[in-house]
Amino acid sequence: MNAGCKTFEEPVPASSPTVLVVEDDMLVRSLAAAYLRDCGFEVIEATGADEAIRILQADVHVDIVFSDVNMPGSMDGFGLAQWVRRERPKLRVILTSGAARTTAEAAGHVAILAKPYDHAALERYIRALLAP
Repeated sequence: MNAGCKTFEEPVPASSPTVLVVEDDMLVRSLAAAYLRDCGFEVIEATGADEAIRILQADVHVDIVFSDVNMPGSMDGFGLAQWVRRERPKLRVILTSGAARTTAEAAGHVAILAKPYDHAALERYIRALLAP
């Protein structure tokens, strides 16, 4: 494990959980993905909702979708979250945004993590959603 993951205390399970990180900003996506990998997660990266849906339609195993809200393409993070709820109802979604959003937009079992977020907070969020 890299020292970058400060809150990782549990042993890595034989099958590490997989996080699909959806972010159009390459630097933000790369930093989040690298941190999560250091914490023992498998990570798949997508540049937008359209690419994320193609990955999910290919039946790639994913445990958590972590997506930015504001992205170019045919849908934003809220649209992706709605697609996931409809097509993969057991899959958990965490959204992140630097823009203020109403609670009505975030309704429907979607966690919101405000930007700028702390990578350790993201890891805790993910682990809480994956807890039995």
